[in-house]
Amino acid sequence: MSPTRIRSTPVDQACAEAVDLARAAAEEMARPGEVGRHLGFDGEGDRLVTHHFECLDRAYTGWRWAITVTRASRAKAVTVSETVLLPGSGALLAPQWVPWNERLRPGDLGVGDLLPTEADDDRLTPGYTATGDDADEQMIFEYGLGRARVLSPFGRDLAVRRWHSGEAGPHTPLAHAAPAQCSTCGFFWPLAGTLRLGFGVCANEYAPDDGRVVAADHGCGAHSEATTMPSMVVEPAPPILDDMGYDELETGSVDETGSEPLGHS
Repeated sequence: MSPTRIRSTPVDQACAEAVDLARAAAEEMARPGEVGRHLGFDGEGDRLVTHHFECLDRAYTGWRWAITVTRASRAKAVTVSETVLLPGSGALLAPQWVPWNERLRPGDLGVGDLLPTEADDDRLTPGYTATGDDADEQMIFEYGLGRARVLSPFGRDLAVRRWHSGEAGPHTPLAHAAPAQCSTCGFFWPLAGTLRLGFGVCANEYAPDDGRVVAADHGCGAHSEATTMPSMVVEPAPPILDDMGYDELETGSVDETGSEPLGHS
């Protein structure tokens, strides 16, 4: 089987020679003295050529003017099709834009902030999904087998009061501004035993209490079901309309009927 042959489009001679026309178009777009030497041209297609010129603007070092010229079929006159400024090798470019949800870092969330969770977040799964935990092993640890001493009811009550009245409890500015309680959050991992109804561990890396014990009625803006999406576009400020001022206008003298007196031209 013979290889496929690709026919290359020949460069239109008239368009390739229209360097002066392309330079004039670039100078019309640029400020005086900012169009440098001719860097060559590229054949873009049938009767379509792009000429490149050096950009001498100090704010656009490494950029080049790209002027595309063309001519109609069976026509001799060459016209300008497009004029753009393109970056070249070593051009200074703006950094790649990163969405807000990828710029966030743990600790960025503050009081009153909301961090919506995407519907397909890999960190969450439906509540009816089996976890695969071995209940028998958990029961052994609940009874404290293998340890000399375990937490007494008194020690447990002291911890409950301390945690519930602290920064991870429901009486903090962060919890008051939260859209919902931790008990309804998918990142809330309940503790085992008798404390599971009142406390759990936060497993959201963007939440202020990540990896800490929080009360079930605590909360923050990183709740898994937060639905208010922050705006990605800054809305322009409304126009300022001054309806209290006025302008003084010169008018001719008029009588009580509103017409000019007789004898005035």
